[in-house]
Amino acid sequence: MSRISLPAKLKLGFLGAGQLARMSAFQAFRFGIQVAVFSDRTENEPVQFMTPFSTSGSFESVDDMVEFAKGCDVITLENEFISSSILKEVQEKSGTPIYPSPESFALIENKLIEKQTFETAGIPVTPYKLVKSEKDIQSFGEEYGWPFLLKSSKGGYDGYGNETVKDVKSAAEAFEKLGGNDGRDIVAEAFVDFTNELAVQVARNETGTVVYPCCETVQEDHICIAVLSPAPVEERFQKRAQELAVQAAEAIDGKGIFAFEFFLTNDGEILLNESAPRPHNSGHYTIEGAITSQFENHVRAVLGLPLGSTQLNKPAVAMINLLGTHKRPAETDHITQALETENGHLHVYGKIDSKVGRKMAHYTLLGDNLKETYKKAIHVTRKIEI
Repeated sequence: MSRISLPAKLKLGFLGAGQLARMSAFQAFRFGIQVAVFSDRTENEPVQFMTPFSTSGSFESVDDMVEFAKGCDVITLENEFISSSILKEVQEKSGTPIYPSPESFALIENKLIEKQTFETAGIPVTPYKLVKSEKDIQSFGEEYGWPFLLKSSKGGYDGYGNETVKDVKSAAEAFEKLGGNDGRDIVAEAFVDFTNELAVQVARNETGTVVYPCCETVQEDHICIAVLSPAPVEERFQKRAQELAVQAAEAIDGKGIFAFEFFLTNDGEILLNESAPRPHNSGHYTIEGAITSQFENHVRAVLGLPLGSTQLNKPAVAMINLLGTHKRPAETDHITQALETENGHLHVYGKIDSKVGRKMAHYTLLGDNLKETYKKAIHVTRKIEI
């Protein structure tokens, strides 16, 4: 067995300083690793309260990020709002490795390229097309039916950057709203008749590949409100989603943690919808739900360490996203029942301001029966206000 050491001054840098970097940073601290963060926001972000190595700048400024990267041993991503060309330049000028690599990131950095990459790799994806005009939009609707989705190729999340269009008129308005008339690439994506939305996390580096259980994501208004693991679908569908997730991670030669979201269609097909080159909301349940969380395996993967087991700790895990209920300074109220419930775990992200619908916290409950565990998790979080 090869010798592994962790120098006391080893510093892991995160591009992005939100809750995903915060939860990864907790795991880095467990290993005695120093954490540095680069934020492009004007307000203080969740990780910035945890480390003295905090830098603010622009994701469009190579100079800003090179200066930050020179002080780190390894850089990793918390979001995909940076261009691969900038990441490549930052890596070359600073000499600091970035994982996932700029080359891997370039294969999925926007929704159009992402679809093309996975389609080329033989992975089934949802029907899509780059649309540049009203004529393109109309022909897509005629081929795949109305309504369908228009998506900004870069920067969308939690329903932002997506518009459901039901006719040519609403599509033209959405096209303009999403920046199509200003040169931004807009992708049309067909609606798929599906029974479940599924997700799988994969960690991968030179030591090997590990795949998490297939989970189900419960969506409301384009926002994930709950995650159930393992997904309440036939085992053959779970295994198929896991196989496709590993295939997708290999297609981009990814080093790090990756999340892949799928549709299980009415006719039993698994279609890859989207990917993320970072920890993902669908994997938060793994903090207590799995032997090794997605965040710990994120840190292990990008540092070239052996990867940990993804086995569940209990037969059933339910995670509830706790969204902002008020526009106010953040304050988490009515948490007594959630804290008193056995095998329940509350995570508050440390965001200073709450906004209605903003992801502010999550609650995970472990149990023996998925349906009962999910029902109980909903019950104990129903009165929480943030």
